[in-house]
Amino acid sequence: MTIERTIREHLHNEAKNMTCPPAITNRIEQSYSQYLKQKRSEITLKKRLIAGIVATAILIPTAAFAAPTLIDIFTRTPMTAEQVKVDKLGKATLEKLYSAFPETRSFKIIDASYLGDPSDSSNTTIQQSIVLQENGETGKKITLHANGITGEIEDLTQENWEPKQKPLHSLTDLEIKAKVDDLIVKIYGSIKDYEAAIEQMENPDVKTWMLSYTKKESETPFYQVFVYGNTISLSQVGGSDPTPSNLKVEGLFSFNGKTDYTADSFLNDEKLFSLLQIGPTVLKQELAQGKSVVEIAASKNVSKQQVIDVIARTQAENQYKADHDGGTISELLMKKMMKAVEPKVLAVIEHKTETAW
Repeated sequence: MTIERTIREHLHNEAKNMTCPPAITNRIEQSYSQYLKQKRSEITLKKRLIAGIVATAILIPTAAFAAPTLIDIFTRTPMTAEQVKVDKLGKATLEKLYSAFPETRSFKIIDASYLGDPSDSSNTTIQQSIVLQENGETGKKITLHANGITGEIEDLTQENWEPKQKPLHSLTDLEIKAKVDDLIVKIYGSIKDYEAAIEQMENPDVKTWMLSYTKKESETPFYQVFVYGNTISLSQVGGSDPTPSNLKVEGLFSFNGKTDYTADSFLNDEKLFSLLQIGPTVLKQELAQGKSVVEIAASKNVSKQQVIDVIARTQAENQYKADHDGGTISELLMKKMMKAVEPKVLAVIEHKTETAW
């Protein structure tokens, strides 16, 4: 899971209790941002969260603002259209868009910004956001979020790409799926090895569909899409490997008597086992008794922060190696990536089996 997807997932979990800062009130009621949950045990929570946010018509723009623990880490800085066009990441992102949708070459960049760490003298970009629109206030619009470390387009939102006479919400499930299939293929390539599930969300105010694309033999959605009004919101939310190489024990948590795979990739960590002086099987047995990882650590005189640091470092190392063909990460970037993944790690180590996420 990339750094920005981790940040977004944390923000969405906290969205209900957040007060939208005045600085972004002008962006209220524009659209959804993506609601990212990776594991099958979280589908119910996903429906409830989306319904609640849609009902209150609050927009949580990707990384536009963060929880208090993250706001001091990253800062979003505006960019001009000219800056985007000469920026390495911006140019690459635009070329990918132009290749997929040649008509967007005539679109105007109406908003752009990048997310970075103000304390980092190298000014590394964590994420870049670009919004383009064709001439006219009601014209086609597309929003892109590119990962500053990998260069990938992590997610995009299309608005008003269908004629007013036949908007997306008036289409059949098969027609909607065909539209989404075409979008994924143009941006990411073939999806012949993926299975798609479509369901209509339980929300009386806005007709909304969720589509999850899962690679065969995998439990984790790789692409997740929300369709509402005349908008398609697409995100990459999973990895391509259905069985993480670090997986020692499956289903460290359970919910309603069923295996919950949500935290497996975080807790199957040899360094964590060494820190706690416990094996994966014994850890699973301890968790099955209703204890949290934090409580297990405390019983062994290991602090919560020690646990966070060990897991966050492993996650950052794995992510960097996956994105850079096994390259070595600098300590500065390591600390930045660790800070970004901390909220997710904290949620995992404080969780108890048989409780909802």
